[in-house]
Amino acid sequence: MDGGETLGGFTSEGLAQIPPALQAVVDAGDLSGFVTLIWRKGEIAQVNAVGFRDVEARAPMTRDTLFRIASMTKPVTSIAAMMLREEGKLRLEDPIARWLPEFADMQVLKDPTGPLEDTYPAPRDITVEDLMTHRAGLAYGFTSIGPIAHAHEERLGPALGTHLTPDAWLKALGSLPLSFAPGERFHYSHATEVLGFLVARIEGKPLGEVLKARIFGPLGMVDTDFWCPPEKRDRMAKLYRTDAPGEPLKDVSLPHVDSQPAFEAGGGGLISTADDYLKFARMMLGGGEVDGVRLVSPETLALMTANRLTDAQRQIPFMGFPFWSYQGFGLGVSMVTNPDIVAAVGGAASKDSFGWPGAFGTWWQADPSEDMAMIYLIQNSMPLGPEAARELATGEGLRARLALPVFQRLVYGALGR
Repeated sequence: MDGGETLGGFTSEGLAQIPPALQAVVDAGDLSGFVTLIWRKGEIAQVNAVGFRDVEARAPMTRDTLFRIASMTKPVTSIAAMMLREEGKLRLEDPIARWLPEFADMQVLKDPTGPLEDTYPAPRDITVEDLMTHRAGLAYGFTSIGPIAHAHEERLGPALGTHLTPDAWLKALGSLPLSFAPGERFHYSHATEVLGFLVARIEGKPLGEVLKARIFGPLGMVDTDFWCPPEKRDRMAKLYRTDAPGEPLKDVSLPHVDSQPAFEAGGGGLISTADDYLKFARMMLGGGEVDGVRLVSPETLALMTANRLTDAQRQIPFMGFPFWSYQGFGLGVSMVTNPDIVAAVGGAASKDSFGWPGAFGTWWQADPSEDMAMIYLIQNSMPLGPEAARELATGEGLRARLALPVFQRLVYGALGR
């Protein structure tokens, strides 16, 4: 093409810089590998598979490598809830106790870091919107400090991989006090797991069945599920962490389960591939429709991708970072409100780009102004135990995450931006 342009309007010279930049991170020992995918204006412009899905076996990353996408699950669950809203089965303002009586008459901690017994009655019920905007007052152990953080681990098990059934887990979570009053602030939490189980109760079937019937089947997402069957496990990327710069990667992969799990975590439990998640991202980018399949209306997508946090709520740091200085949060996704600040912190984005990342470093973003979707998949463990927010706020252990803003800058640089 003229001017060195390639698919999607990128410069071939610009795109050619991405693979060696990713390879350098693998060579430095910070990450095991990557699968990245860039789609723009109807075309896949580039797919990169760099490094290893299994370092010890020297098994390379491939385009169809399976990843635990963690909180990239949340937008999927949120779409399912909004499909029910369009059908009149729920409203954003509905109290969740209508379907989940475990959350009736909640208590709120007087001090979110204080004793569990020092509480007051919640001034109002938790609503569906509260769940979708993380303003329910619920918590994760790793986003909390003090007794409530440890109570989450003791009563619910780890953030990913509880041994409880959905009903037992909901009862245990409902027995804990809220960290904040419903609607008061964004506090990252198990809210989307609760939303997933609410969807399941409305539909009268497990969440996985709901997502397969409503989303994965219609979109052709054949490799996305809450478990990895034995015949696909050789395609699964292992999860790694490093305890200190220069130390070898340590395999901390979560154990496989033998069958479809009873506990399907709508906030973080999905396994997927770059091509599967691209179908979902393109549906979001297309206002609820992709390749002739419509899941929700353009009006619903606009509702989801509009910021709902107040100015005061955006002044509160997100796990120690001033995230809301350049992002807002809607219904299950965040959106870029100030791309200049994104650039100032090392990344690149367009205004109104939206997505939501995962705890293992997986990331995606839909950019309406560029008609572009980007998928970036790694498997890098971060602290998820009680009070991990303290460590995360220092930036310790997050060196491997510095590759993402490099990827962002190179993608937009290949567009001449």
